[in-house]
Amino acid sequence: MFWVMALPLVLAGCTQPRGGAVSTPRTAPLQRITIAPDNQHFVTSPAGERFTPWGFNYDRDHNMRLLEEYWDVEWDTVEADFREIKQLGANVVRIHLQVGSFMNGPREPNAQAIRQLKRLVRLAETTGLYLDITGLACYRKSAVPPWYDALSETDRWEVQARFWEAVAQACRNSPAVFCYDLINEPVAPRQPRQPGDWLVGEFGGFWYVQAITLDARGRAPEILARNWISQMTSAIRKHDKGHLITLGFLPNSLERPVSGSGFPPAKVAGPLDFICVHLYPKAGRIAEEIELLKGFNLGKPVVIEEIFPLECGKEEFRDFLLRSREHAAGWIGFYWGQTPAELKKLDGLGPALTLRWLEVFQELNPHQGAPR
Repeated sequence: MFWVMALPLVLAGCTQPRGGAVSTPRTAPLQRITIAPDNQHFVTSPAGERFTPWGFNYDRDHNMRLLEEYWDVEWDTVEADFREIKQLGANVVRIHLQVGSFMNGPREPNAQAIRQLKRLVRLAETTGLYLDITGLACYRKSAVPPWYDALSETDRWEVQARFWEAVAQACRNSPAVFCYDLINEPVAPRQPRQPGDWLVGEFGGFWYVQAITLDARGRAPEILARNWISQMTSAIRKHDKGHLITLGFLPNSLERPVSGSGFPPAKVAGPLDFICVHLYPKAGRIAEEIELLKGFNLGKPVVIEEIFPLECGKEEFRDFLLRSREHAAGWIGFYWGQTPAELKKLDGLGPALTLRWLEVFQELNPHQGAPR
């Protein structure tokens, strides 16, 4: 998400009213998703049919509201968006859960948020969509509880583990859960940070990157990262033994010569079932972007969990998607609640970019041929 931080500005003001309850269609029961025997793809269980994640980040709406800021009072909007997502040909929706919405305090999960999450899981089941559940978000800094930022590293990790225990307990029985994504774009900084300064890279009112420590105290970043991942995965596995676990890696995470994020996947991805990377292909650099993607192929499936034509034209973007199919097992872009028909009526760069993405998304739907 760090690499698409300019989008809030270009999309601001491109609003269109929504409303009216939408019935959710019944679909065939979903099967759980597991790793294929070749360790490069996904399959349904027990049928064993190949599954290609192809979907959207649904982190906010086009009015710049995070999901938890409207799902209590505008559930009909969520239902409508899920129906539109399904009609566009997606099979995965990535949601982003905020710590401040799900934890009342260091030890107390928010019961209302958990109920809404369960409701969202049921909606996914009835619409035939799988959820990529990304946690521990602090995207709107003003909504981060002061008690949370004041915690020590040890105490903060414990709260994060409790968050994941609560989410895993709520979702463990549903086949609609594709995966748990431990956190969006984490960093393990080498240099000390100020007390409470856990968030990195503010733009347009959102903070997408988060530090797992404020002071490494001589510890190697990859050791910190591996220990953090181990603690989070253990918390999930206390309650959910089956659903897949991943992490949203920044593209600078590879060691060349050192990892820019402190999360080199080759050294920290052991407990993860598959690897997610966030890539926004750049004009004139498609070959280099493909080489970067190849670096994340470490014997586990790779999903491009964030992708958008922010920095290249439609043809180069399409070319990247087609060439990336040799190295990736899934692709997840963005949907903010406006259909192609609605976007065509709007002016500005934001609607144009989103429309470009949705057109390519529908053209290259893997369930209709490519990429596969």
